[in-house]
Amino acid sequence: MGIKDDAVEVRAQGWRTLAALHGLIESELERSLQAEAKLSVVEYTVLDALSRQDGWHMRMQQLARATALSASATTRLVNRLEDRGLLTRILCADDRRGIYTELTAGGISLLEEARPAHDATLERTLAQAQEVPELAPLVDALPRLHSHA
Repeated sequence: MGIKDDAVEVRAQGWRTLAALHGLIESELERSLQAEAKLSVVEYTVLDALSRQDGWHMRMQQLARATALSASATTRLVNRLEDRGLLTRILCADDRRGIYTELTAGGISLLEEARPAHDATLERTLAQAQEVPELAPLVDALPRLHSHA
């Protein structure tokens, strides 16, 4: 294996490690959020992303990026959350083709109910991952990533 091949393998191993950590966190969050608030991880992600916006709304394309979903999957997700009364859609005043998605009072309330379970599960899962030698360096890097954001 040449130097170029070694570099590819190092990146591939880094990706596999990242995927393993992500999978571990996501499965634990899914269990916790379903049990505590009847929310999936991606539903929580939408509510959380909307709560962090000035004016508490986002365009559908922004939600798609925040959730890493396709436009059609984002629309289906927004439809489900709207049917549950957790968010609403409004037309953009300056672009009639644009649609914003906004949290409702029910969405805010459910997010506030779910956030402690989310945060505690994330903290516990990262602490567990810290004990796995392959995952520990990635867990250690997380605070440094936030400081660069």
